[in-house]
Amino acid sequence: MFKTFDADRPIIETKYHWPDQPFNAYKRMAYHGYEYDPSTGKTDEEITEMLLALDAQIKDLPHPVAKAKAVQLVLENTRIDLNEHDYFVGIYSWNRLADCVTLTKWKNEVFSEKLPHIDALMKDMNASGAVAIWPDFDHVVPDWSALLSLGFPGIRQRARDYRAIHEAKGITQAQKDYFDGIEQEYTAIIEFIDRLCRYAESLTHSRAPIYAKCLKQLRDGAPTNIYEAMQLMFLYFMISESVDHYQVRSLGNGLDHSLRPFYENDLQNGTFTRDEIKELLAYFMMQWQAIGNYWGQPLYLAGTNADGSSRVCDLSHDILDVYRELGLYNPKIQIKYAPHIPADFLEKVLDMIRCGQSSFVFCCENGMGRAVMRYGATPEEAREMDIRGCYETGVRANEVATATGYVNPLKAVRYALFGGWDETLNKQMGLPTPLPQSFEEFYAAFISQFDHLIGLVMQCADAYEHYMGYINPSSLYSATITTSLEKGLDGYQNGVKFNNSAVLCCGLGSAVDAIMAVQQLSEKITMDELRTILEANWEGYEKLRLQVRRSPHKYGNNDPATDRIACAVAAYFTDRVAGKKNARGGVYKPVLHSAMQFVWQGKKTGATPDGRKAGEEISKNGSSAPGMDREGVTALVKSALKLVPSSWSESFCVDVMMHPSATQGEEGIAAMRGVLDTYDQGGGMSLQFNVFDTETLRKAQEAPEAYRNLQVRVCGWNVLWNNLSRAEQDAYIHRAENIC
Repeated sequence: MFKTFDADRPIIETKYHWPDQPFNAYKRMAYHGYEYDPSTGKTDEEITEMLLALDAQIKDLPHPVAKAKAVQLVLENTRIDLNEHDYFVGIYSWNRLADCVTLTKWKNEVFSEKLPHIDALMKDMNASGAVAIWPDFDHVVPDWSALLSLGFPGIRQRARDYRAIHEAKGITQAQKDYFDGIEQEYTAIIEFIDRLCRYAESLTHSRAPIYAKCLKQLRDGAPTNIYEAMQLMFLYFMISESVDHYQVRSLGNGLDHSLRPFYENDLQNGTFTRDEIKELLAYFMMQWQAIGNYWGQPLYLAGTNADGSSRVCDLSHDILDVYRELGLYNPKIQIKYAPHIPADFLEKVLDMIRCGQSSFVFCCENGMGRAVMRYGATPEEAREMDIRGCYETGVRANEVATATGYVNPLKAVRYALFGGWDETLNKQMGLPTPLPQSFEEFYAAFISQFDHLIGLVMQCADAYEHYMGYINPSSLYSATITTSLEKGLDGYQNGVKFNNSAVLCCGLGSAVDAIMAVQQLSEKITMDELRTILEANWEGYEKLRLQVRRSPHKYGNNDPATDRIACAVAAYFTDRVAGKKNARGGVYKPVLHSAMQFVWQGKKTGATPDGRKAGEEISKNGSSAPGMDREGVTALVKSALKLVPSSWSESFCVDVMMHPSATQGEEGIAAMRGVLDTYDQGGGMSLQFNVFDTETLRKAQEAPEAYRNLQVRVCGWNVLWNNLSRAEQDAYIHRAENIC
């Protein structure tokens, strides 16, 4: 299919990480791939020395200006590459080097000097596993429409025009600093593109003129074809995420929607053929697989036009075709789903999933639209909303939603049973509630402890979110947002229409199972005996543990008694969080999403009444605890829908596991669509599939070389099976046993 890409792929795969070096996916930017021409710039160590020397010159400057100067230094001195085996630029120093004199320094200043009590509390929260919390700069989506229509020079000029308006009205010093930061950072980017352009003109390989023409256009104006548009996206992404320290969590406002005008114009004018565009798409998407972000790089497809028609087009199909042909799992792809989505497009996605490419999530426009309208978005803003990160909602070009903290309700169960004592820290972390002697006393204590943890998150976020723009000015992002320019305020500091903060709930299913277990066990043993059993980590009580594990009262089985508790706990969380005012002029949004906390918080949580042993993982997203959804996919979906997904206004996702035999042939596609339609019609928000059986997983565990391309859906992203730890693999096998 690809004339040149297949030969070039091995080179691109070593662009960011050399294959023979040890690799930690969580620290992906700390590595380099193949060597760049030393004459084009300096090493990371040399640039860091220059930054530390620069610190004396910028330490008294306003933070937007100081950060812009640090970014400029990196862009002026990083080595660059325009490889003959690629079509996209290479930036050597991509490990956020500027942080040493900006974000890291300013964050330490805020927490050590201004908020030492909050700093100490947050360290305890993180160490305990009760709450995972930190300042979040990782969920940014710029206004891609503005970037693609104006280009970097046009964005800078628009900021100059808005500055003139503010100056005419009487500009404040803070607004001057804001516009100075934008001016200097965008000037640095344009000068960097000019450096790339001049380097291209000095090269003699066959692709050098292609690079040069593209970069000259981006230096001087907006992109005019799909290649230039993709190059702009990649440049913005790399500079934002790897130099400016703002993680870009969507490629385009719908990649197919953002690139479609260029695509259609190029085909009409003969700039590129359809096959040539597919080739360019291959090089483009391969960048992110090579970068290797553990969480995956998101992009979304489809959606709905103002007239109610689907946005699926030929380009949507081409993106899927290239993705399938390359066997990618990164970028990860979100599908904006509505019943009118073309059947051939949907079937193509479902077929890719059942054939092993499970790096897709269906984001239901119906439920997600309701969610964003809950906090004030208009119907039009709901229809046009972006999908960010794993599957978070976001009003396009006018919302910043930070992830403030992951609350672990299973810790609230432990705290309720042990009077707020934390087994990990070996000290009081929860409320000093009396030791319960009945289920009623336990449940009351649980609610108090749960409420306390939620309150701690908002207490800390209310303190440190006053300083988000101080810690990390967002000049690069803010310049793309019209509302930010109109206000003259940083986009991360009250500068957009929706300045929101999210509080996440992790392990809801496990907490519900534990509550149900306490209720059942209270009829057989005393609360003191239960505490003894948990302190023994269930050792010596295997018969009782087996009874608890086999109980039918587990979340995810459409059991009325269990789901009644699940609904109560879910409603308490959403009511406690939704709509509460935050420190940035917005509101808090509840989230049912776990990321990796279902593993990390599980490791810090002692034995629990549901039969789970200390350190074992907990449930993720809106799904059941591992192996507890025994009544099939339909029952799981019904239980999840009772939790009112749209009340979780940032995101709500259910993970569905199906056996390959249930997805074969036309009937298999119909079965998968049936699950999706049931979920969508019930008001669900996001749904993701894993299709595999225990036999395949066990074989892959024993013979990893034969299963190099086996993918599994983790929690909003895909990983290769061989990149999971043995414990994580065992957990997937345990889940899969239920569907065999």
